[in-house]
Amino acid sequence: MKSKMIWANFAVENLDRTTEFYTNLGFRSNGRSNELTSFFFSDTNFVIHFFLKDILEKNINVLFSKNENLNEIIFTLSAGTKEEIDKWAENVKNEGGKIESEPKEFGDNYYGFTFSDPDGHKFNVFMM
Repeated sequence: MKSKMIWANFAVENLDRTTEFYTNLGFRSNGRSNELTSFFFSDTNFVIHFFLKDILEKNINVLFSKNENLNEIIFTLSAGTKEEIDKWAENVKNEGGKIESEPKEFGDNYYGFTFSDPDGHKFNVFMM
């Protein structure tokens, strides 16, 4: 079996809030409709679609729970410098995201932090 592409689909409560959050963090839009807003998350054009929760549940016949203590998946975004990571953290806070773990050194030559978007989806931003 071979896959041609991969992308992610997240359930959200408010498309305007999600669109504003990721636009203000500097992600490039992949389009928007009445059912979803979509963004490119890397130079390789990895896409994450943010569907209205009820639409996604109906389309794929799966229920999504809203429990901010659970993690469905954590995507890692790479950065080049500590300063860049610190700026990311500041921007996330300013745009209404929640810092789950403040920027810090960890492991062997790693530096980064974890945040949640307004719907609780978690991302890790780090550098090696």
